[in-house]
Amino acid sequence: MLTLTIIQILQVLLNVAWWVIIIQFVLSLLIAFNVVNMQSNFVRSMAYGFDRLTEPLYRPIRRILPHLGGLDLAPAVVLLGIAILRIVLGNIALSVVGGGI
Repeated sequence: MLTLTIIQILQVLLNVAWWVIIIQFVLSLLIAFNVVNMQSNFVRSMAYGFDRLTEPLYRPIRRILPHLGGLDLAPAVVLLGIAILRIVLGNIALSVVGGGI
C-alpha cells in the first residue's frame, strides 16, 4: 500500500511539473509577441519565477540538443519525458494493485 501511495504522490508531482512547464511556455510566447507588458513588476516576477523553476529541467537537455536558433525544444523534451514517466508509473501502480499479474 505504501508503494501505491508513493506512486500517487509522484504522479501529482509530475502533473504539477507538467502545468508549470505549460504555463511557462505560454507566458514566454505572450512575452515574445508583446501581448503582455514586461514593464509590469507582476509579469516580470512571474516570468522570472517560472524560468527559475524550469531552468534546472531544461539545462541538461539544452546541452544535448543542437542549437536551432530561436527554437527551444527543451520544454517539448521535458513534457515527453513526463508523459513517459506517467505511463511507467501507471503500469507500476496497476501491477501493485493487481498483485503483480
